[in-house]
Amino acid sequence: MAAGSKGSGRGAPRQLKVRLKTAKQRTPSSQRWLERQLNDPYVAAARAQGFRSRAAFKLIEIDDKYKLLKPGKRVVDLGAAPGGWTQISAARVKSVEGKGQVVAIDLLPVEPIAGATILELDFMDESAPGKLKALLRDGGADIVLSDMAAQGTGHSRTDHLRIIGLAEAAAQFACEVLSPGGSFLCKVFQGGTEKDLLDLLKRSFTTVRHVKPPASRKESAELYVLATGFRGETKA
Repeated sequence: MAAGSKGSGRGAPRQLKVRLKTAKQRTPSSQRWLERQLNDPYVAAARAQGFRSRAAFKLIEIDDKYKLLKPGKRVVDLGAAPGGWTQISAARVKSVEGKGQVVAIDLLPVEPIAGATILELDFMDESAPGKLKALLRDGGADIVLSDMAAQGTGHSRTDHLRIIGLAEAAAQFACEVLSPGGSFLCKVFQGGTEKDLLDLLKRSFTTVRHVKPPASRKESAELYVLATGFRGETKA
């Protein structure tokens, strides 16, 4: 696991641009993807600092600004694979030292991370919320993170509904498990945070805002909704 000092939130270093010769067996789209990966400073920085993914820097940047992951906090990481957010959470709440706690879940296997308990299970499985709660100290959490993304179908409306469905399920779980004053951070997409989801969050938290960390690619519609100051109850 990466050391806590590696989550300082410093910008990714610049690097020389790499160009690939087009291979016959490589499609134009895969060529563009590979070039983007090779030229992405966050990908290089993640590799250099031992993070599982460039997504680690998104959480670093958000947490550096909003101070969510404090030592001793209990964290649930939904959609954890490959484990970048789990690494950062464990380092910052100091779960390795036995202060905080990190419980993560993903339907894909995640290699073990020091200071984290990881469930290989679909969060949308009806047994998942109960299993997560059973692992948490006192059955509750201080922070719920969700970087879950639905598998794309190629049909924009269907994909949108799936994304919102995951976000709403994560928000409902957060309202069930968070202690008063807790926080919820969830991936959504620009233009895609539905009224029902925002209404639930505004009823349940004192502050709700959208954030786009610098590590999110500019061309991406990816966005995060951050709700802080959980009120301790969800009104109908």
